[in-house]
Amino acid sequence: MKKIVALLFIGLMSGFVIGQKQLTLEDAVMNQYRAYYPEHTNLLSWIPNTNDFAYLSSDYQTLLRGNTKNDKTSEIITTKKIAELTGLSPRYVNVLSWKDEHRFITSIDQKFYEINITKQSAKELGSVNSNSDIMDFSPASLNIVYNEGDVLFLTSKSIPITVSKEGVVSGQAIARSEFGITKGTFWSNNGTKLAYYQKDESEVAEYPLLDITTPTGSLNSIRYPMAGQKSEKGAVCIYDVESEKTVKITPSGKEDDYVTNFAWGPDDKYCYVAELNRGQDHMKLMKYDATSGELVKVLFEEENDRWVEPEHPVYFVSNDQFVWLSERDGFMNLYLYDADGKLQKQLTKNKWVVKELLGHDDNGNIYFMGTGESPLETHAYKVNINTGKQTKLTQIPGTHRVSFSSNYEFMHDAYSSHEIPNREEIVDLAKGKVVRTLIEAANPYENITMGTAEISTLKSGDQKVDLYQRLIKPSNFDPSKKYPVLVYVYGGPHAQLITNSWLDGASLWMYWLAEQGYLVYTIDGRGSANRGFEFESGIHRQLGELEMQDQIVGVKHLRTLDYVDGNRLAVHGWSFGGFMTTSLMLRNAGIFNVGVAGGPVTDWKYYEVMYGERYMDTPTENPEGYKNSALTNYVENLKGDLLLIHGTSDDVVVMQHNLALVKAFIEAGVQMDFFPYPMHKHNVYGKDRVHLMQKVLDYIIENN
Repeated sequence: MKKIVALLFIGLMSGFVIGQKQLTLEDAVMNQYRAYYPEHTNLLSWIPNTNDFAYLSSDYQTLLRGNTKNDKTSEIITTKKIAELTGLSPRYVNVLSWKDEHRFITSIDQKFYEINITKQSAKELGSVNSNSDIMDFSPASLNIVYNEGDVLFLTSKSIPITVSKEGVVSGQAIARSEFGITKGTFWSNNGTKLAYYQKDESEVAEYPLLDITTPTGSLNSIRYPMAGQKSEKGAVCIYDVESEKTVKITPSGKEDDYVTNFAWGPDDKYCYVAELNRGQDHMKLMKYDATSGELVKVLFEEENDRWVEPEHPVYFVSNDQFVWLSERDGFMNLYLYDADGKLQKQLTKNKWVVKELLGHDDNGNIYFMGTGESPLETHAYKVNINTGKQTKLTQIPGTHRVSFSSNYEFMHDAYSSHEIPNREEIVDLAKGKVVRTLIEAANPYENITMGTAEISTLKSGDQKVDLYQRLIKPSNFDPSKKYPVLVYVYGGPHAQLITNSWLDGASLWMYWLAEQGYLVYTIDGRGSANRGFEFESGIHRQLGELEMQDQIVGVKHLRTLDYVDGNRLAVHGWSFGGFMTTSLMLRNAGIFNVGVAGGPVTDWKYYEVMYGERYMDTPTENPEGYKNSALTNYVENLKGDLLLIHGTSDDVVVMQHNLALVKAFIEAGVQMDFFPYPMHKHNVYGKDRVHLMQKVLDYIIENN
């Protein structure tokens, strides 16, 4: 085993220190991102056409201006002044976007304003319905699209731009927010056209969720496409604001193929859609005429025996060149194409993952985020289109978040690591040096009794790759004692639990549990994120198999440690982690004394089409895989105590998963425990989360 990171310094003392505070579970659950969140700048944004930046004062009441040449800070505008100008009372200065160096856009109580900071004036741009959950602003036209139910409106129009139709939804994210889709409306660059996703769910089965807040109870029906069943039919609609005409783009293949990431071309004449077959192994990048909606050309195609997952739209760096992100060589890299879809070059050839494309400058440099050599970290890079030279812009080990001035001369770099709670700097990119330090956050746990964390590696179940593991110990750790262990697990795609960031990516409640005399252990096994396509896709058609192998590797390692009580092991996880927890309790029975599974998938045939079929294909195509992973087939194996938890209004992993499993336990005559959280969705939030974690951890402590 290779140890890569020393002890985290937040718990330097080996025992109790006079004057230090004992962390409560309520504090750990509610205050990790509140009272104990490291000092940071609030909502920093770069002011266009300048090298100045704006950010909020610590009380959120004043918008401040900072510059890159010295440490001087000046006032831009206050909430009090905005209240005078608008007659409304903003809770904070909310900069949605900058129009230019003199004006920014803000919203207050569903009304939008242009604030002129030079003239100290305000101009109302429009208002939206108080119940709208879509509010998309066009900086070019100052127009706003919003919704009332399933109908879209523009602030510039007196009539709706869509009609209400049963089972048809416009302007929302489609494909249940898979494929990196997070929104459903897209203004053209000049603001004269609006593209929006539309999904026809009329053939998708309705799924009933019980609302217990009404006197006799009532049903809230959602459309939920389960694996192998009828799915939604996606499309992109383009509305011309001037002509008030709409054209519709539908899949070129079968009607339930996916239209995924959408982008406008630089001149708004064309738009680009990544189309994916329902089997998710064949992607086509399509170029459409934005006025007629006609297909202009299939620019290129990608195929893979496992899956192709377009998560990023095309990104134009000039009128005739765009960048595409692809895993085709095994890692997410950047590829440069001309406007006709001809590959010009592979811009990056890294054996690590590009995470996000940030922008480009006038000198042919493309800026992006990636893991770099360590998958535990996130760094900023640039690559030059002409020379192919790649430059790392962030040097300090850790997890970085960056933004750039409009001319890319300066960078705001905010980062944390095992040793650094939060540091924020302004970097002169030409000189490669820090010109201003904005924040040097103190350790927010300095006066809290907390333990330590170690990160190290060990080989995967097939002995081919290194896996990262994290072990949290109590502050009074004694290597001569034997400690019980909680294994916290997720184990599925698109998630990484261990990072070189403050608290190592761990939740604060884990440190609380350590103070109760526990070790808390996590391993990111095969199938998890940011390790490349092969690492993640080995789970194809056999969810749970490789993931369990790697969790067991972690358990075997724990049992080699003299201070681990191998007879007192517990496991807990949520969602995919709930699936893993229950799988480990039933398919590897006897290893863990106790398990707590929250919102678990118990049978993949009950899960949604978009995610489930990517990894498992359909039940008809992969009957053996579905059978092997269905946990109802293993209920008689249970040894130890198992608590199943579910939100009764869960619209992601519907409660049918847990209820079907409970029914199987009853029929087999096997005792277990079940606890519902009424009216909560896929997770439990707010003050009820304290109740949840108390339930989870009490159950573990009492039964382990």
